Amino acid sequence: MKMNQLFDQCCRFHGRTVRITCHDGSVHVGEIRRVNRDMVWIQPTGGGLGGYGLGFFGPGRRGFRRGFGTGFGIALGAIAGIALASAFFW
Repeated sequence: MKMNQLFDQCCRFHGRTVRITCHDGSVHVGEIRRVNRDMVWIQPTGGGLGGYGLGFFGPGRRGFRRGFGTGFGIALGAIAGIALASAFFW
């Protein structure tokens, strides 16, 4: 997929939960929080532990919710595919 197509798709899915597959085989599930021409930032979801394996930061706890701030960045060049996560969890 071309960089422009990935950027446009990330912009369309902004604020929604997606499943991102990278060229190295890693898979990330989270809500798109920010997009620019080089990176997409997702806030991890799932696992019941805030997405990072840290139980004290999960949903419903005081303080951080569903991850940290804007999450973490993934370079658009590293992304092999992106899809709405709802397609995988029905």
